[in-house]
Amino acid sequence: MNFIKCEKLEKSMAELQFSIDAEAFKGAVADVFKKEGKKYSVPGFRKGKAPRSLIEKMYGADVFTYDAINELFPAAYEAAVKEAGIEPVGRPEVSVDAASETEGVTLTVKVAVMPEVKIGNYNGLTVEKTVHTVTDEAVDAELKRVQERNARELTREGAAENGDIADIDFEGFVDGVAFEGGKAEHYNLTLGSGSFIPGFEDQIVGHSAGEEFDVNVTFPEEYQAAELAGKAAVFKIKLHEVKYKELPALDDELAKDCSEYDTLEEFKESIRKNNQEQLDKQDDLAVENALVDQVIESMEAEIPQAMYDTRMDEMVNDFAFRVEQQGLRLEDYLKYMGQTMDQFRASFMPQAEKQVKIRLALEAVAAAENIEASEEDVSAEIKRIADQYKMEEDKVRELVNVDDLKKDLAINKAIDFIKSHANIVEKAAEAEKTEDAE
Repeated sequence: MNFIKCEKLEKSMAELQFSIDAEAFKGAVADVFKKEGKKYSVPGFRKGKAPRSLIEKMYGADVFTYDAINELFPAAYEAAVKEAGIEPVGRPEVSVDAASETEGVTLTVKVAVMPEVKIGNYNGLTVEKTVHTVTDEAVDAELKRVQERNARELTREGAAENGDIADIDFEGFVDGVAFEGGKAEHYNLTLGSGSFIPGFEDQIVGHSAGEEFDVNVTFPEEYQAAELAGKAAVFKIKLHEVKYKELPALDDELAKDCSEYDTLEEFKESIRKNNQEQLDKQDDLAVENALVDQVIESMEAEIPQAMYDTRMDEMVNDFAFRVEQQGLRLEDYLKYMGQTMDQFRASFMPQAEKQVKIRLALEAVAAAENIEASEEDVSAEIKRIADQYKMEEDKVRELVNVDDLKKDLAINKAIDFIKSHANIVEKAAEAEKTEDAE
């Protein structure tokens, strides 16, 4: 590779020009001919036996040129980027200026690059911290959930009530015609849960096991299946069984059965402590987010669209992976939601824009303060990951990109720096509510 020039353009774009010498290009063309020449048919020759000169005469002198350039491009581009001292953040747009076996190849590449970032004040910022404290009501609500999880299901004799679990068969009809997705057998529906469209569950209340009856409802105007939106429907119901939950007593025995504690009071205190730890983390995170928001508000940078596009693609791929783990293809999910891929992808743009700006701002803070991740930091993070996923530390090191990990750790340390140098004014959540009421 022979570096020619690098010109910085507007909106964090750069234009590179470099060449590949004739000898390397000639060799690459010969290699492509050996691999691809057999695909071309030439009259008078068996397939794969025609000389290169005749193939080029029939199919064009550049028939092997672009494949040869593609073979040489990655290494040459990487070397040119290194010599130019730029950091690409998007896919390169390549133009072939000239290509011949006697003169070699000259290429011009346009690519989005890491923008220059100017940050305003990040040292000594002021932020308000709302401090939340666990209430007795929150502890009682958690105890209620514990009771629910440990409840016994008993068969109800008589009419179904709100909160009961109804085992039903149902089939829906619109204008007397059954519709797709409107039928199920032995479906366990918790009455009053709001799982089904308005009015459906209310009309099961009062019926007893063994009854068959109709439920008359109207689909909401904004229903996800457009063909059903706003239409009246009749569901044929067969009620097989009704069950209700019997909650265990809230006493020391429940505490012993559901926790490591011997008394209900000890169990309640552990719930309070755990909930307080979660609230403290949420309060600290809210402070960090508020501080970072102030930093990015004062940041100046021409951020290329390519950075947002890359982050959106990552978010779409992550979402696709998560729904596939649940046995659902992304294509089917989008069909159910009535969205196109373009609409779905665009929905991530606000998040992508915010995340890209945050990372750029924090990288700038880390650079300004010479914040770096030490080997001790890396080792501690490797150990944390290994412990979390029950893996060997050496295996984790094989799987992670240590350079990227160091960058992530430096960003975390940049957040800690901003926070440790901020003026944090604490305010009780109760006082905040009182002022709002006033």
